[in-house]
Amino acid sequence: MCRCAGAEPAWRHICFIYTMDNQNIQPIEQHPWEPFIPEGARILIMGTFPPGAHRWSMDFYYPNPTNDFWKIMGLIFLGNPDALRDSSGRKYDVDAVKTLMTEKHIALNDTARRVRRLKGNASDKFLEIIEPVPLFELLAVMPDCHAVATTGEKAAGVIAELTSTPLPRMGEMITDENGLMIFRMPSTSRAYPLALQKKADYYADMFRKVGIL
Repeated sequence: MCRCAGAEPAWRHICFIYTMDNQNIQPIEQHPWEPFIPEGARILIMGTFPPGAHRWSMDFYYPNPTNDFWKIMGLIFLGNPDALRDSSGRKYDVDAVKTLMTEKHIALNDTARRVRRLKGNASDKFLEIIEPVPLFELLAVMPDCHAVATTGEKAAGVIAELTSTPLPRMGEMITDENGLMIFRMPSTSRAYPLALQKKADYYADMFRKVGIL
């Protein structure tokens, strides 16, 4: 049986699946956010799935303050890796983040709609994807978007499967049979062994190729 919790915000996206003997509880999480699609979106950037809510510094994509994504965006577009932080310096300013993505015509979503965390942590390695994103339904509402970029290996694998394309090498782009550009970018996780500036260089090159820079 399924019991969806809704009373406590921290658990609002989790549904508990019980085995017959009720001994084993395996939580399945629903993605907490709608796709972010600004008018005239030209590229869709996709991770795998957000970390647990206890790791969020804001209620939006790439919420973990240790993740490099918003540092990369700040460095590329504003010349400062900390430009999108709030006045405390510890969290990101969600309004500034959304404004920048809107101005640059960058859409955001993740490659999984529902997942199970096999180890109870944020690691993609232990993330079971129960339901992937309906990619082509998403692209259908973005007529100016002809590029998808993934920000990690697992996300890249999901997009390769959904588009029936080979997995690109890190930092490379392939094109599907309909002309969709598919970029596999360096992971924005702090654990990925690449300096921030080098990550930013890969992302800046991608933005040039799609006409954003």
